[in-house]
Amino acid sequence: MKYLDILRAKLATLSEQRDAAIAEMEAVTEAAVAEERSALTADEDVAFAAARSKVDELDAEITAVHERVGELESLAARQQAAAVVPETVQYMRRTEDADTVDRDVATLKPAEARSIALATLERKDELGLAPEQLDKVETLLRSHTAELRGDNIARRLILTENDHYRSAWQKAVTSTTPVFTPEEGRALQAWDEFRAASIGTDTAGGFGVPVLIDPSIILTGQQSLNPFRQIATVRTITTDEWKGVSSAGVTWSFDNEAAEVSDDTAVLAQPSVVTKMARGFIPYSIEVGADYPGFANEMATLLTAGLDELESSVFATGNGTGQPRGIITALDANTNVEVVVTTDGLLGAVDIRKVWGALPDRARANATWVMSSDTANDISAFGSAYGADSTVDLTGQVTTLRGRPVVISSYFPDFTGTTDAANILAVGDFSKYYIVDRVGLTVELVPHLFATANNLPSGQRGWFAYKRVGANSVDDLAFRLLQNT
Repeated sequence: MKYLDILRAKLATLSEQRDAAIAEMEAVTEAAVAEERSALTADEDVAFAAARSKVDELDAEITAVHERVGELESLAARQQAAAVVPETVQYMRRTEDADTVDRDVATLKPAEARSIALATLERKDELGLAPEQLDKVETLLRSHTAELRGDNIARRLILTENDHYRSAWQKAVTSTTPVFTPEEGRALQAWDEFRAASIGTDTAGGFGVPVLIDPSIILTGQQSLNPFRQIATVRTITTDEWKGVSSAGVTWSFDNEAAEVSDDTAVLAQPSVVTKMARGFIPYSIEVGADYPGFANEMATLLTAGLDELESSVFATGNGTGQPRGIITALDANTNVEVVVTTDGLLGAVDIRKVWGALPDRARANATWVMSSDTANDISAFGSAYGADSTVDLTGQVTTLRGRPVVISSYFPDFTGTTDAANILAVGDFSKYYIVDRVGLTVELVPHLFATANNLPSGQRGWFAYKRVGANSVDDLAFRLLQNT
């Protein structure tokens, strides 16, 4: 079933639900009408308000779905008129003088760009993406905030997710003297002009990775071995920096009758996360580049895996200077969130209770424990000393503490029993740890590598890739760090 058909079916269901809610409203008033009452009872009034609220909610949802159906129907009409299939490459029509797509894409209205990009996602069986990845791309395309313009991603998708750009990209990153077809050349030119106009000089040069294999766009917690992407708040931006607003809240008070209210003004702060450049490099022999089928796509997979590994490390212990700030680094710099073990050099059940007791109530409901596998093994050995407060799986690994999940990070420190200063584990609401991805992974081909011994060519080429990512805690007090001193 096509996405448009799914939306139409959803529209019919919503209409049925709206009719049912209206029927509930009418049923509530029937007794009052029959009894010739001029007002509803308290219970009737509550029931009527609930049904009315349901109708309002459904009206808003029906309007949104109607708009989406209208967008897709308009797109389908244009495609039918042009006698083409719904693929973005077909939309990139040529005029008689061989001008291309870039002019069309540059002049598209945001809603038009989103509609065309979303049409690509209807071919989900061909794209090879997991459902959660498709959902993430669709969410990004529909977003419009100060830091994220979904139509920017839509234009990027239109320009890179077509046969001409993909084949040109593969040639450009595997050959030092690529020969492009006219269509491939125009596709690269369109991308280059978009990059210059929309992305800025900090990413000058290089070739943009097609959107639907670009890890800065499709990488999700479910597809990643990086535990932090599964528990942190992940934001995607098209700018250089994410900025938010935080507050400790409004302080309420009881005041005497007719007395002046106390000043309970909320103090607002603006946490920010600046993106830093992550870099990857893959050297390969000229023979491999020439003989390996699908070499470019395989290298993209390797770059993604390497990026994932690097992020796992810096999200734990990154110093925040030239790289994201890891959660341990952030918490270790705030003495208000540090909890010291009861006995120097020892870790016991009493310490788990101690650090949990120090965690604020507001952070407990969404708390996650993060530690190394070695530390988790030590805790699982507590056995009956921890009673019902912990859960251990069939492999002997602790999976929950105090009813909250335990996540393992290989970049968290092992517990060694040292009496020197050492961090052990962190617990807290990791939605207060922000990971910020700037959209776009760029790859450049280094045509010849030179041996360091004699500076002569080694018969190798290299891929140099880079993307921007930042991370930091935006509320240290939502965490506690257990450590040895």
